[in-house]
Amino acid sequence: MAYILAFDQSTQGTKGLLFDGAGRLAARCDRSHRQIIDEKGWVEHDPEEIYRNTVAVAKDVVEKAGIQKEEIAAIGISNQRETALVWDRRTGKPVYNAVVWQCPRGEAVCRRLKDAGCAEKIRGSTGLPLSPYFSAAKIAWIFENAEGARQKENLCCGTIDSWLVFRLTGGKEFKTDASNASRTQLFNIERLAWDPEICRMFGIPVPCLAQVCGSDECFGQTDLEGFLDRPVPIHAVLGDSHGALFGQDCRRPGMGKATYGTGSSVMLNTGEKPVFSKNGLATSLAWSIGGTVNYVLEGNINYTGSVIGWMKKDLGLVQTVRQAHQLAAEADPLDTTYFVPAFTGLGAPYWDSEATGLFTGITRKTGCAELVKAGVDCIAYQVADIVNLMRSESGLSIRELRVDGGPTESDYLMQFQSDVLGIPVMVPQLQELSGMGAAYAAGIAAGLYDGRAVFSNGKRREYRRKMEEQKSAELYKGWKRAVRLALSHE
Repeated sequence: MAYILAFDQSTQGTKGLLFDGAGRLAARCDRSHRQIIDEKGWVEHDPEEIYRNTVAVAKDVVEKAGIQKEEIAAIGISNQRETALVWDRRTGKPVYNAVVWQCPRGEAVCRRLKDAGCAEKIRGSTGLPLSPYFSAAKIAWIFENAEGARQKENLCCGTIDSWLVFRLTGGKEFKTDASNASRTQLFNIERLAWDPEICRMFGIPVPCLAQVCGSDECFGQTDLEGFLDRPVPIHAVLGDSHGALFGQDCRRPGMGKATYGTGSSVMLNTGEKPVFSKNGLATSLAWSIGGTVNYVLEGNINYTGSVIGWMKKDLGLVQTVRQAHQLAAEADPLDTTYFVPAFTGLGAPYWDSEATGLFTGITRKTGCAELVKAGVDCIAYQVADIVNLMRSESGLSIRELRVDGGPTESDYLMQFQSDVLGIPVMVPQLQELSGMGAAYAAGIAAGLYDGRAVFSNGKRREYRRKMEEQKSAELYKGWKRAVRLALSHE
């Protein structure tokens, strides 16, 4: 039997996934990597560790599944997106650690460009509001601050996918896909090319950037450091949220999904023409597949699942993630506590990098369970912020929200999400949507999968609104009041 090997390289670690000839998940293996966080809260990853883990999980998952190595027909890659790095093209060695998407260290770069009047030009070309969230400011920071990055000749800069393609192909291929390119803040999403003027603004030479390919093109061949007996094609690359959108079969306009992870991405497929937001949403490419480009509106949330991790590790309110959701379900439903997780500012739709987090609405009856409930509820409220804005910006009817990620295992959170949004929330049986999307794109491109039949795998769990509409509206109104208190200009 033929198999597709998918790498899902995420913020916390790297997954190796094997999908069989019918598109069913056969095996999964994981390896975590270090989160390098300094006293400023700046976040980095070791690119070499990520590459080593990528090769290692391939070996792990093949051994776990008990398949023959020659049965691997193609490889797909999904990756954490805006995380950026710079490396030497000749040696393949990074000149600095990868700067993680959560890290706001490019704030000064963005402020400089804003003061120079560049923000609107950047947004109009790239579809992205000027922000240190995206790759361009991170790469600019590395060029300006890292030893060995001042001389830009022979340097490569890009996102994690381009690093993995470069290393997996032994330095033969320096490529990225359209979805990842559209999240760098350097890519003109209508001309489908790097924008030379914007690259100059950030001080990033275009020759240092990867060749942009269709998401289902062949990105090169790899034998995984000699693990495979023959090279196999890397036949799809997608940013993780784009992979999840594809894996959720949101291939038509008006179909949307939310991926719940360390942070969250909410995406709405808007079709073959871009819709530009006036209120802080990002416009990106969903993908370029089969020669056709689809666009999305997207809102990114910095802290969702990581809020629970913070309550567990730093506050000691819970011992496990499961306990957090159990406490939320058991808490007083009349409690008025809200938590706004602006640890490093607020992303879409507020884009305030100086906002700070807060608890508000605490009363004498507020206890541990209620504080935890506020942390869980803020996940649903932040997603609702994005979906509601997408409705008004796009003019499209969003009839359901397809969701994925670890937190979707929580009945409490999913029911509350449906109550706040007022539409069905659909949870797939398989949670590996990012990797699955990349695997399906690779399998279709390699001729292994039927482009329609493969998406019929698995059932979905459905949540419908149970809360009275007036009650959910009151709760959401309270959330908006809490956010206003957190914003830096209030």
